Amino acid sequence: MLTSPSSSSTYDSFSSNFSPSLTNAFSSSFTIPMGLKLSRKVTRARIFSRKIKDRSTLKVTCRRSQERVVEEEASTMTETKKLFNVSSGEVSPLGVSQVDKGINFALFSQNATSVTLCLSLSQSGKDDTNDDGMIELVLDPSVNKTGDTWHICVEDLPLNNVLYGYRVDGPGEWQQGHRFDRSILLLDPYAKLVKGRSSFGDSSQKFAQFYGTYDFESSPFDWGDDYKFPNIPEKDLVIYEMNVRAFTADESSGMDPAIGGSYLGFIEKIPHLQDLGINAVELLPVFEFDELELQRRSNPRDHMVNTWGYSTVNFFAPMSRYASGEGDPIKASKEFKEMVKALHSAGIEVILDVVYNHTNEADDKYPYTTSFRGIDNKVYYMLDPNNQLLNFSGCGNTLNCNHPVVMELILDSLRHWVTEYHVDGFRFDLASVLCRATDGSPLSAPPLIRAIAKDSVLSRCKIIAEPWDCGGLYLVGKFPNWDRWAEWNGMYRDDVRRFIKGDSGMKGSFATRVSGSSDLYQVNQRKPYHGVNFVIAHDGFTLRDLVSYNFKHNEANGEGGNDGCNDNHSWNCGFEGETGAAHIKSLRTRQMKNFHLALMISQGTPMMLMGDEYGHTRYGNNNSYGHDTSLNNFQWKELDAKKQNHFRFFSEVIKFRHSHHVLKHENFLTQGEITWHEDNWDNTESKFLAFTLHDGIGGRDIYVAFNAHDYFVKALIPQPPPGKQWFRVADTNLESPDDFVREGVAGVADTYNVAPFSSILLQSK
Repeated sequence: MLTSPSSSSTYDSFSSNFSPSLTNAFSSSFTIPMGLKLSRKVTRARIFSRKIKDRSTLKVTCRRSQERVVEEEASTMTETKKLFNVSSGEVSPLGVSQVDKGINFALFSQNATSVTLCLSLSQSGKDDTNDDGMIELVLDPSVNKTGDTWHICVEDLPLNNVLYGYRVDGPGEWQQGHRFDRSILLLDPYAKLVKGRSSFGDSSQKFAQFYGTYDFESSPFDWGDDYKFPNIPEKDLVIYEMNVRAFTADESSGMDPAIGGSYLGFIEKIPHLQDLGINAVELLPVFEFDELELQRRSNPRDHMVNTWGYSTVNFFAPMSRYASGEGDPIKASKEFKEMVKALHSAGIEVILDVVYNHTNEADDKYPYTTSFRGIDNKVYYMLDPNNQLLNFSGCGNTLNCNHPVVMELILDSLRHWVTEYHVDGFRFDLASVLCRATDGSPLSAPPLIRAIAKDSVLSRCKIIAEPWDCGGLYLVGKFPNWDRWAEWNGMYRDDVRRFIKGDSGMKGSFATRVSGSSDLYQVNQRKPYHGVNFVIAHDGFTLRDLVSYNFKHNEANGEGGNDGCNDNHSWNCGFEGETGAAHIKSLRTRQMKNFHLALMISQGTPMMLMGDEYGHTRYGNNNSYGHDTSLNNFQWKELDAKKQNHFRFFSEVIKFRHSHHVLKHENFLTQGEITWHEDNWDNTESKFLAFTLHDGIGGRDIYVAFNAHDYFVKALIPQPPPGKQWFRVADTNLESPDDFVREGVAGVADTYNVAPFSSILLQSK
């Protein structure tokens, strides 16, 4: 039955009584006047024709190579298999939505000349064929397009487990910046769920198609009647940077392989995070990403699996292969929420590391078109004057973040993660990219950065910038912020590393960093906590490797050791790599404790890396993104072995920070809040620094001293507040449990011999 294009139309997808000889690899498709085409892959490349009573035209498309199209007249329709009522649809929202008439699909493309919606019902259990057929609906621009948005509403579709994608065609001129290719099935940029390969890192599925899917049938997730957000003030945060999969994927986790490396596996190990004392996790990318991007062609890195996740396929869908068991997108969504709910119940906030600077679609030399590139390359990516891709990300392409359409996509994505998944904040990878205009030039007031800062839905969120990119736009201390944005403080990392390892001339810089980096952040209404202090992050050396290697050892990455950063400011303490020498191991242990103590007594927001609490090593590899092995995976047996010494010290120091407000001031320190015990600032060879943080209310002052000399320093201890005496809380030169005593040890004299490469913390009581 056919009706006019202006009204709802009914279309029949059917199978004729084909003989057994006609059952191999070809597709039949039926063209309707409105321009909507239903096609189902059947089998065999034989073309046939028969007449139907109303003499309408039946087009049969052979899809063996998606090239041959023939027309024929046919006679009788023998069996109706499915009925779809189709209407023009609604222009918003973009993506898939449930409306009164059915399921609405809307896709933006400014430069496309044709759009075809492709549907597969095989996953829904409601498709009674046994092939991999796609139903194709060719959208008529006179009916299914409003402005630059293509849209269609399809009735009678199942409410979940329908897979879908688009074929998009347009101008073919690469020199004009277009990359259209109708032969490629494209993922909807607004897909809320993504179906990809079923198992993480399964190389037999490296060419698996990414499909959008949806779920309008499941009940809303039950967050619980007593559920509440932690709402931790920024000044009180202690952030733990980590990888969801690597946290529990190792067999040492003791988990069933079905949940190891999953969101559910993560939940089982939350007690460890509570024992450690952190109150926020910063998760490496959990948007759907392509972990096998390096294996699609022969290259020196084709043995690697991108386990860090900086290869975004879609900005709305949780990584489906982090679900337990098979990579099911609906299950992934539910289990991600269960993980967030469990973390919130434990008083731990969830911050996502988000990658809006580039996508998985690579460059023009080795393109991998899965979505944005084939939908509207000129809109979604930055192009140079010759319409070639700009590369400020180091990954072949750069998302055109301040284009109005892309900006709205990013804002919609962020809002989705806040409203649907209840996340508490975001760390923006290579955020300086987000400060560039559509031509790549830097902007002083980037519209996207301002919009994120001012957005009402995001108002409760922590927003953290990695304030640099691969194009040299280094914005540490200068990131456009509207008094909202925090920054990874890269200068803190470098200056603290250099002082602790004993570089000359670093005392003044070290003092500036531990006191809150006022030279960077004391502007307008910014606060000390807008600087995220870190010594170690996911890229670079682990803490143990920082004190064990002078040079990177990245040979396993396949690039001849040429990848990764060369400026590590590391010191191997006298021997390169693993050693059994007791004096070197002792010095390394001391240095790791020094770094951790410095981080946790500094004004600002501290961030540490997963595994540093037991001394994880990557054996000198400072760019281990491609190793889905013990190189990155948390080693639970190592933790058990270090529980009573290394881990104990790290945990106690974190908890000490939580309980002492003088270590986490809301505002920058004033003269009366800190005393520097120093009259030797200009001596570049001086590597000893001591200071007192004054309580002012309870008289519980804190004295801290760091000795980066290779000899003892006899420190003069200042007088404690009236009626108080000094107690030794920490001395990194001592063995556990004496290296940290929470209640303190009395008997501190007027002087204290601070050992070489060690630090102390005293408290007045």
